[in-house]
Amino acid sequence: MPTMKVLNMTGAEVGTVELSDAIFGIEPNEAVVHEVVKNHLANCRQGTQSALTRAEVSGGGKKPWRQKGTGHARQGSTRAPQWTHGGIVFAPKPRDYSYVLNKKVKRLALKSVLSAKAAEGSLVVVDAVKLDAIKTADFRKFLDAVKVDGKAVVVTPEKDDIVVKSARNIPGVVTTTATILSVYDILNAKYLVIDQRALATIEEVFA
Repeated sequence: MPTMKVLNMTGAEVGTVELSDAIFGIEPNEAVVHEVVKNHLANCRQGTQSALTRAEVSGGGKKPWRQKGTGHARQGSTRAPQWTHGGIVFAPKPRDYSYVLNKKVKRLALKSVLSAKAAEGSLVVVDAVKLDAIKTADFRKFLDAVKVDGKAVVVTPEKDDIVVKSARNIPGVVTTTATILSVYDILNAKYLVIDQRALATIEEVFA
């Protein structure tokens, strides 16, 4: 089992913790991670794009010129796709892009990104992520103390409004809870900062 230092909010080492091999020590499966990220992005799409087909654009009811004898190509409507202001061929219409992935696939992808973060040394375990008041400056000071200087996902055991509101104005910092981890967010972040109690919850839920 890999062992991690446990830091407090001032950046001082206060102990160590053993990480579960089943979650933080597997060989990352890049194909599965790619599939889950693709699914996440598809599920995020609004699918509200819409354009008009030749049946839906206004006008074009009259044949622009007679069929023969003009020297022009024959035309039946000024709203055919080749005309300016004509309809769109195979026009996109509102649709739902979301689809469902197997739970085992999503779980394997999550374990893969957690293992990758642990292997590359981008995992930070904190004894308790706790603030007394909503203060962005205090949260930024905490991140500086634990040497987190880029995009980060901060994981707490349960939703803490003080932590969420203190972190939300810091660019690139995302807060979440241990039971709803996002593969996309973790992959998109440089660091993963986990409360020690949240770490125990992750190992219990996803083992």
